[in-house]
Amino acid sequence: MSASSKKATGNVSLARRAWSIRRHALNMGKVQGQGYIGQALGVADVLAVTYFHALNYRRRDPEWEDRDRFYLSVGHYAIALYAALIEAGIIPESEIGTYGMDESRLPMSGMAAYTPGMEITGGSLGQGLGIAVGAALGLKRKGNPAFVYNMLSDGELGEGSTWEAVMSAVQWKLDNLIAVVDFNNQQADGPSRDALATEPGTEQGKWAAFGWHAQEVEGNDIEELVKAFDRARLLSDRRPRVIICNTMMCKGVPFLEEREKSHFIRVEADEWTKALAHLDGEMPP
Repeated sequence: MSASSKKATGNVSLARRAWSIRRHALNMGKVQGQGYIGQALGVADVLAVTYFHALNYRRRDPEWEDRDRFYLSVGHYAIALYAALIEAGIIPESEIGTYGMDESRLPMSGMAAYTPGMEITGGSLGQGLGIAVGAALGLKRKGNPAFVYNMLSDGELGEGSTWEAVMSAVQWKLDNLIAVVDFNNQQADGPSRDALATEPGTEQGKWAAFGWHAQEVEGNDIEELVKAFDRARLLSDRRPRVIICNTMMCKGVPFLEEREKSHFIRVEADEWTKALAHLDGEMPP
């Protein structure tokens, strides 16, 4: 764990951070009554490890030149990142009630010009890794030791631009680039694997075949995530790294976990209360 991450985490457990991220996301979703809450709940453990174990950053100076960059390629996951930024103290918790409103700093899709800590604007899927490659190369040429983390989705693995970026990262030996794939096997039209085959073999094997150091982990297991993030950062060779995180949509709220389609969900008013009540009953130490 980096010095700045220790400072950010204090004595609060990573499990508690993930719980808080889920709670912030539910409270934002409640404002609109709908949204990409399934992704936010599913990826909360990954974001807890990212922001409170892996990243070097200064919460009062989000533009600090030597910070590690976190690029959210999947712009519709913005609610998840806002929840992490609120928990990190970069965005005040008091802004939760403005989510998705006019002139809010928390629009429903991530926009870098609006939100402190939002490094890139997420639009058409498949663009984020290419941006991350350029940033990682630029940091190397400047002699800046910062890492670039790029979160992308399993759906983006069907985009040709993603694989161009994968090859470019190997060409430039970008050992300061760590891709984090949220593999929840869910797209708007159904399971990701039904939309477009992302394998043969294993997804980990495909990335390794392209020249990346590849790990595949249980994305809702914090201990596994910590080990994977540490291994990626401390690797001594000159390869880019990828962590494929197999996550469960709506993780932590059982009655939402059971929904067959949860890419974009509408939750009834009483269900928000029910979801928050369940989460409050499961608060970790």
